[in-house]
Amino acid sequence: MKSCTLISALVACTVSVSAQSSDYDQIVQAVNYYLEGGTNNDFEMLSKAFHPTATMKYITDEGYKEVNALDFFKKAMKPGPPQKRHTRIADISYAGHAANARLEIEYETFTFIDFMNLLKIEGEWKVVNKIFYRRM
Repeated sequence: MKSCTLISALVACTVSVSAQSSDYDQIVQAVNYYLEGGTNNDFEMLSKAFHPTATMKYITDEGYKEVNALDFFKKAMKPGPPQKRHTRIADISYAGHAANARLEIEYETFTFIDFMNLLKIEGEWKVVNKIFYRRM
């Protein structure tokens, strides 16, 4: 009886860790769509990361701005050679169906620090909000 309980507990732990790892991997995949799409000027790939109603909020010299993220990137992205930049996922945290990722995108003269909020919607992790800071 004890061995049966121990085996059941081990299986439950393995399933739990497996589900967590799967969510983590899916979050990484979602933010990598954004990073790789941006690096390669590939709007189709980038758009896989975002929910259609995702917002992007940021501060300019004129003040606070809030836009639809996909509309912004569709206008901003231009076909051409890959961007000269280095990207990294600095941190990911998640609980249940909510996640946050902090990304760093380094160019020669500045770095974007992106904070992406994601939700697991119908089994897929999607960015629903992005805020960022441009560090010189």
